[in-house]
Amino acid sequence: MAYDYAGEGSLDYMPCRYGRSRLLFRGPRRDLSGRFVAVLGGIEAYGRYIPKPYPALVEAGLGAKVLNLGCPNAGPDAWLGDPSMMDVVARAEVVVVQVPGAADLSNRFYTVHPRRNDRFLRASPLLQTIYRGVDFTDFNFTRHMLRSLFDADPARFALVAQELRASWLARMAALLAAIPGRKVLLWMGERPPGPRRDAPFGEPVLVDAPMMAEVAARADVVVTAVPSDAARAQGTEGMVFPALAEPAARGLPGLAAHEEVAAALIPVLRGVM
Repeated sequence: MAYDYAGEGSLDYMPCRYGRSRLLFRGPRRDLSGRFVAVLGGIEAYGRYIPKPYPALVEAGLGAKVLNLGCPNAGPDAWLGDPSMMDVVARAEVVVVQVPGAADLSNRFYTVHPRRNDRFLRASPLLQTIYRGVDFTDFNFTRHMLRSLFDADPARFALVAQELRASWLARMAALLAAIPGRKVLLWMGERPPGPRRDAPFGEPVLVDAPMMAEVAARADVVVTAVPSDAARAQGTEGMVFPALAEPAARGLPGLAAHEEVAAALIPVLRGVM
């Protein structure tokens, strides 16, 4: 699947790397000297189809350097497995961690790509035993696989959800422990954290309020940013994408949602810097 579209209607994301990192971030590449805030996140932080994503808006409103380390399809596995990126994170005064879903993690049931964590690589013998008759070669992406497994048998899927939650908690604990500076957790979901749910729908996938409460104890502040009705109503207005990418654009937060996230983060960051 292609994520960078050439031609009319495309943004130039000026992709860049830091040090020996194998991850590509949105540019332009920033000077790492002096004080700065780092933002860890996925495609939302990266700002696919967004001229000025929320890290850039935070920088403008905060008056301090904000390094956008958002990377499409990356999560805790990719971040923790990239020493060069974690070296950059360790130099930040404050790190904003956009809360990732629990789908894109290697675990006892399946393995994901080490950098493009949304890519499903293989199922373990244990998962194949639980779901006999499922052809796992049909799956390339974690969410497609999880939805198919849930549809096949919601009761058996509860075992998968339990494993993913445990893996998420362990990986988030390791990630936050590896960040020496101040830590701000950003919930950028479709709704606030709620009770436990085993269905693999909604973002962040399978992350619930008890999980958030556990990791919140390891952070300095938690910011919850749920798009308002007005932001949702704007849809793709102001987003920049080729016509063929419209379905993908509709599935991402729009300009107004990014503005609301920035407005929620700026006063918090002022208070912890």
